[in-house]
Amino acid sequence: MKVAVLDDYQNVALSLADWDSLHAQVDVFNEPFSDEAEVIAALADHDVVVAMRERTPFPSSTLGRLPKLALLVTTGPGNAAIDVDAARRLNITVSGTGYFSHPTAELTWGLILSAARLIPQNVESVRRGGWQVGLGTSLRHATLGVLGLGRLGTRVAEIGKAFDMQTIAWSQNLRPEDAQTKGVTYVPRDELFARSDVLSIHVALSQRTRGLVGERELRLMKPTAILVNTSRGPVIDEAALLDALNEKRIAGAALDVFDREPLPADHPLRSLHNAVVTPHIGYVSRDLYQVFYQDAVEDIAAWATGSPLRTLT
Repeated sequence: MKVAVLDDYQNVALSLADWDSLHAQVDVFNEPFSDEAEVIAALADHDVVVAMRERTPFPSSTLGRLPKLALLVTTGPGNAAIDVDAARRLNITVSGTGYFSHPTAELTWGLILSAARLIPQNVESVRRGGWQVGLGTSLRHATLGVLGLGRLGTRVAEIGKAFDMQTIAWSQNLRPEDAQTKGVTYVPRDELFARSDVLSIHVALSQRTRGLVGERELRLMKPTAILVNTSRGPVIDEAALLDALNEKRIAGAALDVFDREPLPADHPLRSLHNAVVTPHIGYVSRDLYQVFYQDAVEDIAAWATGSPLRTLT
């Protein structure tokens, strides 16, 4: 059995689970693939592929050109980048792993504090021999807007209340009574953008949410507001956001997700002074990676005995 472990950017997969127990050839790929042809060439001889979240897409066109592939394991309970229906038609089993969301909530607050208190700019100033730069913004009594009040959004709102922030929320399916039970005030869509001092996005990417935050919404925001996204890049219209940041129509953005990942080396977000940018590390924590890889090994072992676990439907 040949197993491919994909997109292990930190080169930690082999140290976090007992891959030797599989008695298989395990090939680890640390660098992202450049295109579909490279994916197919690299994986053509593998029986099993372990995908790290959505870093490498598996549409039907890719799956159909991997004739040996019999098991595709995704880290996490689901993966929008895998065509599960196509896999089923091709008799490829797709399994998931355990997951928990608190690392992303914690990173969200790291981004909020970094943007509000200009932490990256001041760290860089000290490294270059300088001292204080700019005036930060305190969060007490400010308004935290949460776009999407699911498990992650609720946790972010709870932490906001610990900072004595006013918490408001809206999403397409959120009902006022549901927000109230979580101690959050429901507001209409436009009011969410207009009132928020910090607006944090926590919705899943779908046809309804793609481009949900566009030029109109950004123009509703305060010039002192900070926009935070640890959800998915395409929820925000990237061109509209770049215009808003360049024109200083909002104070800043703190982003962990992007339309294209990895972010191209020459992308303008890398050099904007009012953008705090991290490389999609919301879920990148040792404890969660241990769950991912240990469950992946368990999935492969179970599949090899004819009793696959955690299969996606």
